[in-house]
Amino acid sequence: MAEVLPFEALHYDLGKVGSLEAVASPPYDVIDAAERAALLARSPYNAVAIDLPVPFDPADPDHEPQGDPYAEAAKRIEQWLAEGGLVQDEEASLWALTQDYTAPDGAEHSRHGVLARVRVEDYESGGIRPHERTHPGPLVDRLELTRATGYNLSPIFSLASEDPWPLVEPAPGSEPWGEVTDADGTVNRLWKIDDPAVHQAVTERLAGAQLLIADGHHRYETARAFRDEVGGEGAHNYTLMALTGLDDPGLTVFPTHRLLSLGGDEDKQRRLGGGIRELFEATEVATEEIDPAGEEGVGVFGLYDRHHRTAYRLRLADQARAELDRLLAGKPEAYRRLDSAILETLVLKGLLEMSDEDIDARRGLEYAKSVPEALAQLENGYDVAFVLRPVPIEQVRAVAATDENMPPKSTYFFPKVMTGFAFNPVR
Repeated sequence: MAEVLPFEALHYDLGKVGSLEAVASPPYDVIDAAERAALLARSPYNAVAIDLPVPFDPADPDHEPQGDPYAEAAKRIEQWLAEGGLVQDEEASLWALTQDYTAPDGAEHSRHGVLARVRVEDYESGGIRPHERTHPGPLVDRLELTRATGYNLSPIFSLASEDPWPLVEPAPGSEPWGEVTDADGTVNRLWKIDDPAVHQAVTERLAGAQLLIADGHHRYETARAFRDEVGGEGAHNYTLMALTGLDDPGLTVFPTHRLLSLGGDEDKQRRLGGGIRELFEATEVATEEIDPAGEEGVGVFGLYDRHHRTAYRLRLADQARAELDRLLAGKPEAYRRLDSAILETLVLKGLLEMSDEDIDARRGLEYAKSVPEALAQLENGYDVAFVLRPVPIEQVRAVAATDENMPPKSTYFFPKVMTGFAFNPVR
């Protein structure tokens, strides 16, 4: 059971700060120091100042933080409230979101979502599920920020088995509350929904839904930790989510590719080269044909070998499928046919003898979100690139329906949900 409710939002007064374009920012975990400075140059009210509260000293070339960044974030929120840049609503609302974007494959889409507060549950309850194993994340950082500010600042992007969008969809031509185009060219439009009847309809529709966390696992872990730390009932039992229906026509999933560094270890090189020839049927292809997207079959990859400067199409051999089923005995069928699970089981853990800890710590392992990026990384010390296919939404749904989680970075959901649309009070 998912409890999805409207919330008394803390949000910008766009008349005071100028526009949503000036104050919205990407999620904190994709921002470097240069981009942070550029966002603050756009507006001193930019959300990055509170969501990534690292007050840099320009005279310090290493950009060491000065003072307590979390206390600084809380101080800024109070200051912006006093100045009128932020407004704290007394009445609850939902927020309807559209994202018109050009995907990495060049296709144009429009994705829809609803910003709401959602009761925090333990995964064991089954109402809210992670969709993949996550790398150890900056839980302490996000927890300190929540303690200091008393707000969820950055929404968790989740997929709902029931679609709330038809209940909140704005009338055609209605003026959005705010609009911002992000660095990837995604046009984000936001409408504030005040109608209590709509709120109730959304709550009722999603009451029996399962929510699948697509992006923001670490933020959800923070919400669970904060709930347990405070205890009892109250606003701290809820967290901010952007909810998109699993059936939304604008929902797309893209792959995350793998890069391996063998560190000059000749034994690893022999094991990897010989093992791939045993596990896969390999066909040499032109580099521009390395992407296996659209290929049918189980366990199909592109591979580029930096040493030989050669691209291949790999297909899981019949005898390897039997070995895979033996190694993954007891795992659900949807998981055993997942490209990232096949690669992790047979190559990373099998041929290269990597442990879960090695994979979590990215020892000799890196990720890339596009084929050009993956190939470019081979010039930065990596030896082999594995190019993966996107995971179909149906397979995401099938794995989520089990107790199994996908390997880390099995999916890449695009576009990101920006920070600065609305903030959720947790005390």
